[in-house]
Amino acid sequence: MNRSSRPPPDKTMPPLSAAELVKHPEFQHVTWALEPAKKGKIAVAEGRGGPIQISYQIHGNGPTKLVWIMGLANFKTTWQRQTKDFGHGQNTNRDQSTKYSCLIFDNRGVGESGKPLVRYSTSEMAKDTLELIDHVGWTSQRQLHVIGTSLGGMIGQELALMVPERIASLILISTAPRLFSTVGWLQNLRDRVTMFLPKAIDVQLDSIKARTFSQPWLNETDAEGHFPTNGDRWAAQELAKRQNVEGFTKRGFILQAIAVNWHHKSAAQLKQLGDQVGRNRILVIHGTEDRMITQPHGDLLVKELGGEENGVTRCVAEGRGHGLPMEWRRELTKVIAIFVEKTGKL
Repeated sequence: MNRSSRPPPDKTMPPLSAAELVKHPEFQHVTWALEPAKKGKIAVAEGRGGPIQISYQIHGNGPTKLVWIMGLANFKTTWQRQTKDFGHGQNTNRDQSTKYSCLIFDNRGVGESGKPLVRYSTSEMAKDTLELIDHVGWTSQRQLHVIGTSLGGMIGQELALMVPERIASLILISTAPRLFSTVGWLQNLRDRVTMFLPKAIDVQLDSIKARTFSQPWLNETDAEGHFPTNGDRWAAQELAKRQNVEGFTKRGFILQAIAVNWHHKSAAQLKQLGDQVGRNRILVIHGTEDRMITQPHGDLLVKELGGEENGVTRCVAEGRGHGLPMEWRRELTKVIAIFVEKTGKL
């Protein structure tokens, strides 16, 4: 796919402080009120350290089944832009709520799902996901369009290896087959140490923003038109999440982070994934300015899945960072819609 162009940034503005953000009139509305067609909780992982309650929602009631798997320590509502674009009627695709059904859920360890003190792994989280998918009745062959970002992409790899015959498409965003350092050993050591040092909330927000999004996008005017910048909107969303002290916990974060760091799919496993799912059903999307899971991880994923020359589709988001569902929303919606339609006809 063609590389995307980036709009010119607005003038740099100093970010609002956490104290200013919580007083902003839009702060109470950063999580959108999108009414699901169905919602609930199910118990998973019986005999696997459970039962664990998994909270889910389905938006839209169409025949095309989209499974959205979220990344590290984020709630299911972090998919709200994609939920709106594919599961509701308020964007340019006016019929999408009757075309798509969007399954979103909180992974174990976050949000309204259970947070047991057990070892988390991407394979166990994929089993949770599969039990949920079975529960909602999406059990046909080549029915599932699986979209995973970051940790969610790692879970998506595991899920596809478990039930390759049920995968209609596998869309892997800002993710990796396994983590490796793309910086010097000293910088890598500093990053790992400073991750766990206590910091003031404004320092934390600035650090996470810089690793998750491209600076020009952070400086641009809020795409929704309420906060001064995109960066301020993201920071408000992050603060709102952290105010939910039952949904966002240090324990849940650490347990999910362990799953990320121990995720490891070998070249042989990825070849098997490509063979069994079908390389023409796999799309890998990565931003060139991703500082969380750097672009070489995406390059390796494409290569070990079999490469573009053998049918894997690669999409490079030029100048974009890690948080593509937010930073690259409009383009991502188009790319996913086109790929889902294409693979649905295979």
